[in-house]
Amino acid sequence: MMSWIIFIVIGGLIGWVASLVMKTNAQMGILANVIVGIVGAALGRWVAGLMGVAAGGIGAYLIAILGAVLLILLLKVLGVFK
Repeated sequence: MMSWIIFIVIGGLIGWVASLVMKTNAQMGILANVIVGIVGAALGRWVAGLMGVAAGGIGAYLIAILGAVLLILLLKVLGVFK
């Protein structure tokens, strides 16, 4: 049970940092930050894997944030954020 709570909190933090980087923080709530953080982390890990990059520790969090930033960028292109 505790691991799910930690997973959601870390996902929310990753989404929040990515929203600050992309200047969409005012448009996103807590739920959007969690979703963007979790999906963005998966996207970042997938893209990093395609490039042959594997990271642990701090590097894994940086890849997760970059993946969330990429997801927000894709959402901006699709017109979800203005």
